[in-house]
Amino acid sequence: MDLNRWFEKGMKGSEYRESMKVNREGLEKIYEEFRLSEEARAYFESLAQKKLRAVVLTADWCGDAMLCVPIMMRVAEVADIDMRYLIRDENLELMDQYLTNGKSRSIPIFIFIDSQGREQAVWGPRSPEVQRLIDEIRGEMPPEDDPEFKTKQKELYRGFKERLLEEPELWQTVSRSVEERFREQLGA
Repeated sequence: MDLNRWFEKGMKGSEYRESMKVNREGLEKIYEEFRLSEEARAYFESLAQKKLRAVVLTADWCGDAMLCVPIMMRVAEVADIDMRYLIRDENLELMDQYLTNGKSRSIPIFIFIDSQGREQAVWGPRSPEVQRLIDEIRGEMPPEDDPEFKTKQKELYRGFKERLLEEPELWQTVSRSVEERFREQLGA
């Protein structure tokens, strides 16, 4: 799999943002308000020498992408990472190489590559803390055959999206999780 080819195919950040119709406002809110801690900033700045690039599998409708993409945009600015965006459902050949738990097309997925296109690290779709929150929400759901399932699902996910937009502590969990993954996979 030639990750350089996927990188070249991807949209630049400005193109991706302009293409958004569902969660653009939320993405921009988080982007404008998120700040890396001083420790995180120092760590991510130290990665600039690695000259990483990233292929991002995402979609505008995805709440996790609304949360993670703007945070990763900030990380990329500090670490000098050129990111390119691919819409998940238009790039299933690549997506199916990065399934969550070997079965789910969960997004966003960030694939970090070196100048030769070799995979260096992968992160996504969410921090462990946000995963716990999702698990709690799913625990409150009625069975799928319950007549109230669809209504309850919409209510719960609307509340989840509001929390993602209004709780900066959740934003910081993404930054910490990305840093941990980088330290683990990049050895830096």
